Amino acid sequence: MRRLKILTWHVHGSYLYYLTQVPHDFYVLSKPERPAGYVGRHGHFAWGDNVHDMPVAALADAEFDCVLFQHHAHYLEDQHQWLTPAQRALPRIYLEHDPPRESPTDTRHPVDDPDMLLVHVTPFNRLMWDNNRTPTRVIEHGVLPPASARYSGKLDRGLVVVNNMATRGRRLGADLYTALRERVPLDLVGMGAAEAGGLGEVRHDRLPAFAAQYRFFFNPIRYTSLGLAVIEAMMLGMPIVGLATTEMVTTIENGVSGYLDTEPERLAGRMQALLAEPKLARALGEGAQRHALARFGIDRFVADWCDALGTVTGTSRVVPQMLQPRQAA
Repeated sequence: MRRLKILTWHVHGSYLYYLTQVPHDFYVLSKPERPAGYVGRHGHFAWGDNVHDMPVAALADAEFDCVLFQHHAHYLEDQHQWLTPAQRALPRIYLEHDPPRESPTDTRHPVDDPDMLLVHVTPFNRLMWDNNRTPTRVIEHGVLPPASARYSGKLDRGLVVVNNMATRGRRLGADLYTALRERVPLDLVGMGAAEAGGLGEVRHDRLPAFAAQYRFFFNPIRYTSLGLAVIEAMMLGMPIVGLATTEMVTTIENGVSGYLDTEPERLAGRMQALLAEPKLARALGEGAQRHALARFGIDRFVADWCDALGTVTGTSRVVPQMLQPRQAA
């Protein structure tokens, strides 16, 4: 099978890392100062040989098979500044990472093109967007199981992983985290976590071993897409506690893989029970791990993306030989 050359942007680093397990070549746009969206092949991720830095200055002379958009500004504005007319006429996919913000039910997606493919990362997201005339499909997350980290739950504490909680406020559950940590020992990590009273950022490759010590994982987010951090915690065998909103309600089963509720008081009680009963926490964590392996395996994810890329480019949809080991750090 011919390896496709895919032009894209660095929007969500962890998602891009898993996406590039797909055995095609990804050319990631960059600028010398590495601003947001133009980071390129950069950062602490273990990028494979199929990930290439693509300076915008060299873009005009490059050839690709497909353009993969991942941000509204890149689709609406930046492509007209940086891409040639021939590149803008290539097969195109828009990868939408989030549910609609302006109105949960009546927001029209910025893409309205019957010749493009709009990929959503959860069924909930596709349901909530008005997708216009654009064909859609859902490709749910795929996550690499950790190579060596194993759940111990030895710390009588819960872990919260949210980036920039202090600036993103109620939507990401900043108020819930602040209130509940007065009743339950919780540690927050992520970009900007120190600003919200947390511990700071933990590198993606070091997060599995760090997280595995905690008794449970708490997701305080009210309204956003299904976070990769939740799935990564499930892969570790951590029980999940969170809000019964968005795609979380199809991901966590009460009493089997964790607990969901819309009442913070009841969630506090569930977390206190997990702290008091390590065996219960381990049993729920095992349930979470089973579900994650069955639903969010990397092989299914790779096959789904190869099918989508083959569909839009008119090439083979068969998954070629993997380019990288399928294990996380």
